[in-house]
Amino acid sequence: MKILIDTNVIIDYIADRTLFADHAEQLLALCASGKVTGLVTANAITDIYYVVHKVAGKEKTLEAIRTLCSILDITDVGKADILNAMELEMPDYENALAAQCAKRIKANCIITRNISDYVNSPVPAKESAEFLSQFK
Repeated sequence: MKILIDTNVIIDYIADRTLFADHAEQLLALCASGKVTGLVTANAITDIYYVVHKVAGKEKTLEAIRTLCSILDITDVGKADILNAMELEMPDYENALAAQCAKRIKANCIITRNISDYVNSPVPAKESAEFLSQFK
């Protein structure tokens, strides 16, 4: 099974956001075990760095990104993805771009904290808890 993990889930994990970090950690552990192939988009990495380094500092953030790269695959974002995302009838372009990448890599689903951001996504979106429940 292949999943694209939304930026907010990764930030929840690195920033240890109280209400969400546990599920994010379980999700990454599932990816690390090899039971699931987890991916993030290349542009998500820069977004994660931008948000997290303000709170955690440069070194901790870079170390977290190194760890992520050992657990997750990184998918590129190409010109075709950028243009095709513009055609998706989704409220937010950033999420449309993630959805387009998920479609291209044939992900089974997108894991996010904000399901409503993926209305009309060509790939179904699930919250971490919902996704994790199928592995219990």
